[in-house]
Amino acid sequence: MKSFAAHFQRSLELDVDAEAVFRWHCRAGAFERLVPPWEDVRLDGPAAPIEKGARQTVTFPLGPLRRKWSSEITSVTPGSGFQDVQLLGPFAAWEHAHSMRPAAAGHGSVLEDRVLYELPLGRLGSLVAGRFVRRKLERMFAYRHRVTARDLARHAAVAAAPADVLVTGTSGMVGKSLASFLSTGGHRVRHLVRRTPRNADEFRWDPAQGRLDPAALDGVHAVVHLAGENIAGRRWSSAHKARILHSRVEGTRLVVEAIRAAAHAPKVFVCASAVGIYGDRGDEPLTEESAPGTGFLAEVCEQWEAQARRSTAERSVQLRFGVVLSAAGGALAKMLLPFRLGAGGRIGNGRQWMSWIALDDAVGAVHHALFTEKVSGPIHVVAPQVVTNAEYTRTLGHLLGRPAVLPMPAFAVRLAFGELADHLLLASQRAQPRRLQESGYDFAYPQIEGALRHQLGV
Repeated sequence: MKSFAAHFQRSLELDVDAEAVFRWHCRAGAFERLVPPWEDVRLDGPAAPIEKGARQTVTFPLGPLRRKWSSEITSVTPGSGFQDVQLLGPFAAWEHAHSMRPAAAGHGSVLEDRVLYELPLGRLGSLVAGRFVRRKLERMFAYRHRVTARDLARHAAVAAAPADVLVTGTSGMVGKSLASFLSTGGHRVRHLVRRTPRNADEFRWDPAQGRLDPAALDGVHAVVHLAGENIAGRRWSSAHKARILHSRVEGTRLVVEAIRAAAHAPKVFVCASAVGIYGDRGDEPLTEESAPGTGFLAEVCEQWEAQARRSTAERSVQLRFGVVLSAAGGALAKMLLPFRLGAGGRIGNGRQWMSWIALDDAVGAVHHALFTEKVSGPIHVVAPQVVTNAEYTRTLGHLLGRPAVLPMPAFAVRLAFGELADHLLLASQRAQPRRLQESGYDFAYPQIEGALRHQLGV
């Protein structure tokens, strides 16, 4: 039997039984749920099924290059665990045992991850990189266990029967995370894609040409519409603004028409929107009853929601998202490099309010809207703690160990980003999640520091 130079072990107590934990790990999407957002790990092909002999390859950054890590599942005990080993990768040797067992108290279970490993170059490798690798494992498995516990608790709390859910925008940050969350919970996720479908869960649509495969809606419980042109992907030109408006208004119209034409309309239609519907509102507290504002984004959101309300689903929900925080993409990811270089700071005067939501809670709010009967109409998907831009940047700098003392004056923001600056970076929206809270949603990350710590692994 092989002996290893180092080992790592972490246990987690859960309120669900071991069989439920095992099933969660076996479902599609588990790999995606467990990859920390600060790790740029990409699957090379499909995720391996939990079967003896199944192999999987990922790529990861190592300095300026990317390396492969191939692994094989060497044993599976249904309901109790499985083990995988490294075939090719950065370690001299690696074995990872995932075990799920009933808790000693007789209720719930214990999830345990045990890793045996050796670094290259033997004792020299351990001296040079041992502490770094240990810290990396601690961060990664702490994240994995937080996600596992929260996901299992959310699914157990809802206790919804497995449902078919059609989702648009699953290549985007929120849609991708939502799809893996729903599938690990036992739901079937159907994807609307613009390319040729690759499997039975993908259906073709072409918003530009007004085409959508009607078979996509056969027997679905719900439709979640998240697709749309990236608002912050580039400076706004007249052509890009037209694409933003068309993608949201006409894309939503196409989905709604498909719902209206379906032989059996889905029970729920959840459509994305944004707190940008309020325009720049200064210090005014905003609830779902607040009047829309003015400006391009406000007009886009108004027309977007107007199309969504035409749905014939039993319930229609418009989710007004704040800034979604994830180290893997979006606004936070774009800010990390300048902040790590010590070049971060407030934008403008920093007094503008920033309504934000952790990615985990953005996904949780969609799930809540899907399976909570009393949720309908416009809903603010924002955290209870609204912060100013100055508070946000100060907290981010503190967690990264860098001073956030280099402000970007408003004129420089406008010079760099054009019209987009006044609508996204300098505008102030102080939105509160009143309806989410009243309907019983339990925030995983209600405070900005906790949300950033989770995303950054600090």
